[in-house]
Amino acid sequence: MKELDLILKNIKNKEVLPIYFFHGEEPYFIDVAVKALEHDFLEEDEKAFNQTVTYGKDTTYQEILSLARQFPMMGDKQVIIVKEAQDLKLNDDESKALEAYVENPVPSTVLVFAHKHKKLDSRKKVTKSLDKANALFLSESIRDNNLPKWIADECIKLNIKTAPNISHLLAEYLGNDLSRIANELGKLKIILKEGQILDGTVVENNIGISKEYNVFELQKALGTKNVNAAFRIAHFMGKNPKNNPFVMMMASLYSYFSNIIIYNTMAGQPPQTIASQMGVNPYFIKDYAEAARLYPLKHATRVISILREFDMKGKGLGAVNMDDSELIKELVYKIINVDKIKMKV
Repeated sequence: MKELDLILKNIKNKEVLPIYFFHGEEPYFIDVAVKALEHDFLEEDEKAFNQTVTYGKDTTYQEILSLARQFPMMGDKQVIIVKEAQDLKLNDDESKALEAYVENPVPSTVLVFAHKHKKLDSRKKVTKSLDKANALFLSESIRDNNLPKWIADECIKLNIKTAPNISHLLAEYLGNDLSRIANELGKLKIILKEGQILDGTVVENNIGISKEYNVFELQKALGTKNVNAAFRIAHFMGKNPKNNPFVMMMASLYSYFSNIIIYNTMAGQPPQTIASQMGVNPYFIKDYAEAARLYPLKHATRVISILREFDMKGKGLGAVNMDDSELIKELVYKIINVDKIKMKV
């Protein structure tokens, strides 16, 4: 949510809007904003009288708006928070009632809706009314290729110094669950000593991601065609499927070799330009340059075909009596020897 930092700053400064309607597929940003409004706006002694928290499945828009039109007790503001607002029924009558309130909100009420996991229909009049009143805030999911940057930015906010590859490593293994990532970073912030760098050892000891046997290291081994390292990592990952989900590994390798293709097609352009197109830190461009030398465009494209083949095997289509360890080792063999393997036409 682009406006999140500004929203949090305004809440801290007691500068709030009469209506906040948070909606969208990413629940994390909505949770952060709602938590700030719930815990940081009213003083503790005001909350008992002037703060109401309810849930969409337990109420209606009519009931909520009736509460919103009341005046605060022993204070200047009241806060009404509707969590899980996606469970509210929004029929024509409810829509008209909400539109009417949006056009003339009660200044002493801060009305907050947390409508998670989906967007409001932009074609509906009520959505346009909320948008026109600057009360609508969209929480969009972060694309996978932007996730390492988001993690790096969060580390900066937390004043955590990191080794160059850490944000990518965390992105690969924690996935796009921003709440989980934020929770893990919060724990690491407490654990790290002043000036200590968050590196692979710290991650391995405190999160459980192996600094030696992970998809990031597998990519490096494949990218340099280090056969021994690649097979050793593949063996370990295959024997630890819980910490190394096959589907997640395949998605990471697909992204990695897609970037090698991009590098091949953009070779000669400034590193910053190539990095921007890939969605990676320029720090890694030298690694992609080496990988592109070993996997020219034709071979990198073949690897994508191999990954698709094994993705189907991993889903049980074509794989016979093969555990994850065997499947990963066969995949590694085919990638490293892609220049020698004849592809099916």
